Amino acid sequence: MITRFAPSPTGRLHLGHAYSAVLGRQKGGRWLLRIEDLDPGRARPEFVGGIREDLAWLGLAPDGAPIVQSERTHLYAAALERLRQMGLVYPCFCTRADIAASLTAPHGDAGSAYTGTCRGVADDPERRETTPHSWRLDSAKAIAAAGGVTGWQEDDGSRHEGTAAMIGDAILARKDAPSSYHLACVVDDADSGVSLVVRGADLRPSTPVQRLLQQLLGLPEPTYLHHPLVTHEDGRRLAKRDQAPTLAAMRAAGVDGRALAADLGVGILPTGYRLALP
Repeated sequence: MITRFAPSPTGRLHLGHAYSAVLGRQKGGRWLLRIEDLDPGRARPEFVGGIREDLAWLGLAPDGAPIVQSERTHLYAAALERLRQMGLVYPCFCTRADIAASLTAPHGDAGSAYTGTCRGVADDPERRETTPHSWRLDSAKAIAAAGGVTGWQEDDGSRHEGTAAMIGDAILARKDAPSSYHLACVVDDADSGVSLVVRGADLRPSTPVQRLLQQLLGLPEPTYLHHPLVTHEDGRRLAKRDQAPTLAAMRAAGVDGRALAADLGVGILPTGYRLALP
């Protein structure tokens, strides 16, 4: 059994991160720490140290040195180039504003919804050299190349089927970022031998496109554990951007980290919090 805890160093960890880390660690086997620091605008070195401090306070010791994504960009570039050679990705010059303006749904997610504006446009290397762009997966071609969409298995033995409707033309890299979450995640999980992916249920929608990438790149299929999220008692999600109470603040208030981890392992949360599915 190999699991991993993969936080982004964009802020201090909160109770939801602690719950996910504890669930992965108690599965046994090797438990890896992966620092997902590919966002150049938000990742901060000081938060990497904070992650290590918080895990030590919880009594959670990773097996081996942390895996740092910013040190592995050559692996993501090789995977992207392989998909390019297969004719399954294309450059997209649309901005977030362009995508948002083209959506018909008033509350569409401009970061993921895409109408295919640049799909089928001839590649222009000179334009790519001078213009910000992303690389998108041509989902229709990719699904055909993979022979269809494959589902995934959860840790409880249940099988979930993916569909083409669940997979859009996902961004796999940007000119200013060497890899998206999807591509880096599947490359790193395979390279590290991860057999069980433990993560929040809010990331379940990522699974179909990641399974497709695993098929295309010939990577092994892990099992998944998409766990409930820790929320405030009123149902509000914990989020760094909303300044959720941090583990550092709990430590400063005198909370016993190891006792907290033991409680989280059996589903006991501090007063004011509960577990919920998104």
